[in-house]
Amino acid sequence: MRLVGGASQNENRDGVTHLTLWQGINPPPNREVFDKLVAKFNRSHPKIEVESLYIGQSDRQLPKILAAIVGDAKPDLLWYGSMLTGQLVDLEAIEPLDERWNRSTVTKDIDPALLGSMQYENHLWSIPFGTNNVGIFYRPSLFKAAGIEKIPTNWPEFQATAKQLTRDSNGDGKIDKYGMLLPLGQGEWTVFTWLPFMWSGGGELKSGKITAIDNPGSIAALKLWQDLVKDGHAILSSPERGYELDNFLAGKVAMQLTGPWTFGQLAGMNFTDYDVMPIPAGTRSATSTGGENLFMMKSTPAHQQAAWEFMEYVLSEYFQTEWALGTGYLPVNLKARDRSSYRDYVSKTPATQVFLDQAKYGRARPIEPGYSQISENLGRAIESVLMNKNSPAAALKTAQERLNLSLNR
Repeated sequence: MRLVGGASQNENRDGVTHLTLWQGINPPPNREVFDKLVAKFNRSHPKIEVESLYIGQSDRQLPKILAAIVGDAKPDLLWYGSMLTGQLVDLEAIEPLDERWNRSTVTKDIDPALLGSMQYENHLWSIPFGTNNVGIFYRPSLFKAAGIEKIPTNWPEFQATAKQLTRDSNGDGKIDKYGMLLPLGQGEWTVFTWLPFMWSGGGELKSGKITAIDNPGSIAALKLWQDLVKDGHAILSSPERGYELDNFLAGKVAMQLTGPWTFGQLAGMNFTDYDVMPIPAGTRSATSTGGENLFMMKSTPAHQQAAWEFMEYVLSEYFQTEWALGTGYLPVNLKARDRSSYRDYVSKTPATQVFLDQAKYGRARPIEPGYSQISENLGRAIESVLMNKNSPAAALKTAQERLNLSLNR
């Protein structure tokens, strides 16, 4: 089996090493930023040509990636969340990076807090491409219209705020403004944006080496979301489209879960009626650390060396600054965070500071092979509760039982 764009179809031609990179960068304006940075790399590296190929949303990429691995048609570089690490290692599809990382001069500038997303079984398997975390974007004009002056900092205040924002603004007897948009679906986006509430409520995904998602903190977080919907203070997104901003931009909802990657999209639309708040605390402050990593797939030594040159470029102060300025992602390079152009950007986009400050409370998703099953079962549980088909306790009990059969045994 051969897939177009695989590394096996990009041998050296005319002394140039041709690399393929698969990615699912969204929204499209962020993809345009990356394409321009790839083009700059190609211009400054005449012996290397990187072809960046968009292969769809993250949830839809995995079948293509696995088919390419089985069919020996892998790309040279893969952009994906670090949660895939364990599975790629088990498939012997990626190259460890320890030696290259230790020899490099740029790696000393990378935020050490991100090492957890790179390490598995005592090896480094990827580099951080960009980092972010989940917060709540809100419409200040709608807060003002509802008479809200204080940003909620805990769950009771958050529920009260959502209630106050839910209104019949034109007096026709029908609710036309809602406090919150919550993501509907079983996919990773739903899980990723729910996890901050689980961690904030005191929940965990693991108890030692055992997956233990059925716990009081998880139940409390799921009940919080359920109550927002049942009370009519939150509406659900279209299935698997919780990242879309249409209702937020139209003023139908006042709050939405998303991250700093949204800044670039809003700037491109000249939309300024927004601000950001941290995830309100349950028993503690928490958020999900996101972002994607770059993996070096197994290939020829020449391709791997060229791939590493591109990876060092991605880690560089220049790339990380330009990527952050163009998209809103947080730089993984600490020098980039101190660069005057980035400091100026933060001063002009003060909401960025919310994500920088919240990063210390960030929690990463597990990167061992079983995470896809954890995510799948959590997604099913969350959806069943939001659709009022199950109680939080019953949904998580069923999810735990499934995981016990497949993971914990």
